[in-house]
This record gives sequence, structure tokens and C-alpha cells, in this order.
Amino acid sequence: MLYIPQNSKFKKFHKGKRLFRLQNNCNILLLNKTLILKSLEPGRLNSRQIITIKQTINKIIKKRGKNFIKIFPNVGISKKPREIRMGKGKGAVDHWIFKVKAGVLLCEMFLTSLSIKPGIKALKLIQKKLPFHTKILKKIKL
Repeated sequence: MLYIPQNSKFKKFHKGKRLFRLQNNCNILLLNKTLILKSLEPGRLNSRQIITIKQTINKIIKKRGKNFIKIFPNVGISKKPREIRMGKGKGAVDHWIFKVKAGVLLCEMFLTSLSIKPGIKALKLIQKKLPFHTKILKKIKL
């Protein structure tokens, strides 16, 4: 099951500004036994990558914690079929992406078990699968 928005303001979107200009500076409040994955640079995440993040976390932490994915793909990327002549308008929507700014919280994890090692292991696996640099923020005690 892919993440696709139910309805959007426009059927097809413009490409928008270049991603290296996007910045997001947000203050983060860390609670006890919380792990957060924060992006350090801008990029794009498609709906398949977001599903992979969710599946990887669920596979490792199972029922030892609760995870929240803070992002959802909301921009449609259109693509014309192969070997089509020029003109005839814009292509159909091919897939959906989320434009990640630098400093955005991608996912948040609250662990109920005593150790936070499985959570850190899951986030390190996710870091390898993402197309941009991220950072793991953690707080063990108040």
C-alpha cells in the first residue's frame, strides 16, 4: 500500500524551488526515552521510501515502543510515457514525494522497554536507506 493523498489542491504540481535553498529551523523538546531522526540537508522522499522507514522500525522494535512518522507525500511528480512525441500537454502523475527541508523531524520513537539499543539500531538502518544525511537525537534520562 503506497501513501497517496486522498485529495490535493491541484492535480499536477510545478517543480518548485531548488531543494538546496529550503531550510527549516525548529526547536525540539525531547522527552524521556525518546529517539528522533532529523534531516541535516534537503532532499526528496517518495512514498515507497516512507513505507520502508515505517516497516524497518516496526520490524526491529516490534511492541517495545511506539513510532510516529511525521511526514507524508503531498507533491505529485508527473511523467510522460516513453517514446512519446513532444507537446500534447503535461504527463500523468507518476508518483508522490515529500520535499524534505534541512532540520525536519522525519520520525519519532518512544521506547517502553529498558534499553534504547533496538531503537538506535533501527534508526541507523534507516539512515543507510535515505538519500540525504540525517542525525539521531536521543534522551535517556530527564
